Amino acid sequence: MSLYANQDAKKQAAAQAALKHLPQGGILGVGTGSTVNFLIDLLPQLELTGAVASSQATAERLEKLGIEVVDMNQVGGLDAYVDGADEIDRHLNMIKGGGAALTREKIVASIAKKFVCIVDDSKWVGQLGHDFPLPIEVIPMARSAVARKIVTLGGDPAYREGVVTDNGNVIIDVHNLNILDPLELERTINDIPGVVTNGIFALNKADIAVVATDHGIEERFAE
Repeated sequence: MSLYANQDAKKQAAAQAALKHLPQGGILGVGTGSTVNFLIDLLPQLELTGAVASSQATAERLEKLGIEVVDMNQVGGLDAYVDGADEIDRHLNMIKGGGAALTREKIVASIAKKFVCIVDDSKWVGQLGHDFPLPIEVIPMARSAVARKIVTLGGDPAYREGVVTDNGNVIIDVHNLNILDPLELERTINDIPGVVTNGIFALNKADIAVVATDHGIEERFAE
C-alpha cells in the first residue's frame, strides 16, 4: 500500500522534501519538467532574489509567480540547481532530456555548487537506458550524419518529429544503448560533430536525490 494516491502526489512530495536542501534567498537554478513544476509552485517560500531557468517554459512559470528570471551571463555561479530526471542510477548519473531542455539544463547545472535531483521511484533504475531512450540535441543539418554514428555505437536512433529545442535544434532519441560506462559514453557522443550535447548527466551528475517511494521520502547519495 502506497502512502500516495498517484504519481503526481509522489512528485509533489519529492518537491516539498527538496526545499530544505535549497538556499533561502539568492539565485537558484531551476530545471524543467513535471516534477519541477510542483517545486516551482513552492519557491515563493524561499524568498529568492531571482532564478536561472533551464527553459522558456520554466521561465514563464517562474515569472507568473513573480520570481525574477536572471540571465545566466549575469551570475558567476549558483548555490544550487534543482531538477528532475528521466532515469537516475545508484551513482546518481542520470538521463535527462525528455522535455528537450537537456542542453540548457546541463549548462545551468555546470555552474551550481550542488545539484538536487527530485524524482519519484519510477525513475530509479539499475542501469541507464534500460527503459528510457537517450536524447541527443543535434544541429539540424547533421541529423542523419549523427544518426549513422550512433548506429556504429550500437544504438537505434529515432528522430523526434515535430520537436524544436529552445536553441533551434532537433532531438534524436537513441534506443537500445548498453550504457555500462555513462561518463565515457557521454564524452564519446559529445565528440560527434553536429552533437550539441546528449542527455547523459555523468559529468554533471546529482549530488543528492530526493526520491518519493511508496513508503515515503528517501534521500540518496552516490554509492
